[in-house]
Amino acid sequence: GAPGWTLFAAYAATATTPNTGGMARARWAHLLKGDAGALHTANSFEQATDELCFMLGPVLAAFLCTALFPEAGTLVGVVLLVTGMLLFAAQRATEPPARPRPAARAPFRAPGIPPLLAVCLATGAVFGALEVVTIAFADAQGHRAAAGVVLALQAAGSCAAGLLYGALRPAGPAEARLPWCVAAMTALMTLPLLAASLTGSLPLLAVTLPAAGMATAPTMVTTMTLVQHRTPEGRLNEGMTLAVTGLLGGIACGSAAGGWTVEHVSPTAGYGVPVTAAGLALLLALLTLPPRSRRLRPAGVRA
Repeated sequence: GAPGWTLFAAYAATATTPNTGGMARARWAHLLKGDAGALHTANSFEQATDELCFMLGPVLAAFLCTALFPEAGTLVGVVLLVTGMLLFAAQRATEPPARPRPAARAPFRAPGIPPLLAVCLATGAVFGALEVVTIAFADAQGHRAAAGVVLALQAAGSCAAGLLYGALRPAGPAEARLPWCVAAMTALMTLPLLAASLTGSLPLLAVTLPAAGMATAPTMVTTMTLVQHRTPEGRLNEGMTLAVTGLLGGIACGSAAGGWTVEHVSPTAGYGVPVTAAGLALLLALLTLPPRSRRLRPAGVRA
């Protein structure tokens, strides 16, 4: 076979992949400008679709690799990726019109954007750590092949929650909803930790993962909605790209932290990493609140 370094080079080459997720959300923001309810539904649909791909992808890849040959899963994934990007690029009717270079400041320096990017980073760490730790836990239980199915259950819970969240159209500003969404994610992420710590049972862990995933989609939908609202006019693609980059960077950091914990402590202890990352995301989400909301929040909590 090819030398081992070629695998790392191939993964590095994926950095050239266009950010179709961010561009799709930017198109929704353009098409549904001024209709906050419809934009909320569109963002929820996008997130549910992402989770559906995360749910079906590992199962399809495992089937192809075992039924055909080990590289089949990767090859089919590349074909689907290129096909999807070409189909997306062909949708010229939904493309925002070209505009002169905007005079507005870069999204990274726009008010309220930096804390949102930090939330994306911490939320990505939740996803990255949860995946690595679950694979290690299943392997430690002697069921490594079941890891993809177990992770698919978490994605299924997130997909269902995303669809429900989009249908409900919750009242109130997104700024006020984000801390509650992240708080729910933090609380629910303790369920896999408890299942792994108290029972060490993979089936029981599998039962907790759909519940743990139910707060991730609302968190992502609300975060992306806030990024869309706070990004300066004419720089939405740039703002969404920054958000997705923060998310992917967090996934990388979470995977590294989860892997280190698994190797140096135990797979069970590894479930503390996504809980910690979610708690950090909650603290950062509180920083996204306007100053007045932060001052009023304790009184609202006591009421």
